[in-house]
Amino acid sequence: MSTLLPKEGPRKSGQRILSLWFPYLCAERILRQRLGRSWRSRPSHPLPPSYPPLVISHRDSNAQRIAALDERAEALKLKRGMGIADARAMHPSIDVVEADPEADRRLLEGLADWCDRYTPLVAIDGEDGLFLDVTGCTHLFGGERAMQDEILTRFFQQGFDVRAGLASTPGAAWAAARFHGDRIVAGGEEAALLSPLPLSALRIAPETRASLESVGLRTAGAVMAAPRAPLARRFGATLLLRLDQALGRLDEAVSPRLPVAPLSV
Repeated sequence: MSTLLPKEGPRKSGQRILSLWFPYLCAERILRQRLGRSWRSRPSHPLPPSYPPLVISHRDSNAQRIAALDERAEALKLKRGMGIADARAMHPSIDVVEADPEADRRLLEGLADWCDRYTPLVAIDGEDGLFLDVTGCTHLFGGERAMQDEILTRFFQQGFDVRAGLASTPGAAWAAARFHGDRIVAGGEEAALLSPLPLSALRIAPETRASLESVGLRTAGAVMAAPRAPLARRFGATLLLRLDQALGRLDEAVSPRLPVAPLSV
């Protein structure tokens, strides 16, 4: 099968993908409403201790659970999926706000539209990320580092904590953003980037990750070093698909969206 032994086909000439990750997007939507868009860049930031940590809740079956949280709640060791009752028992002062997925989606779409100033090829990545195909665009902004720094700075000034990764494949850029925070990966260095990272860097399902860990494969590098055919038989072809996409052996399409209503950033 071609998924087991992919040919080292030619990479898209010069392709460069920027991944942006907003780890606190749900909380930032609320904090920007309460404190203003530039709250992060004010001299008073970080917020004083009297301002309660923010937790976003949603109903899961018959229980209210943490769907998202801000940095201060995360620093208290609260985690997504934890019951709200347990979180309140640990930290009674937390501020709990009901989730609004539609408002969060509108915000992310607005951020995507704002990024059109850098490239018209912008795609939504899940609930908290964006992909920008910046192939051939970076020189207009002083190069890759200058452009990435400008984007990070402008989002910070408007109240967003954003992490960025730039690479020749969406998978490598995604991993760089989430596990390094501000990383530019040269073409051909995808394997070196991924090798020491945990399995979640491969964007595989949690159950696949747990199965791999149960047999001692705990890093992307361990998966890369393992025989491919047994991996596919035991863990499914999607594992190798994700690995090959991240390494540039197989193409991964980034489908740009149509602009809706630009966010004033």
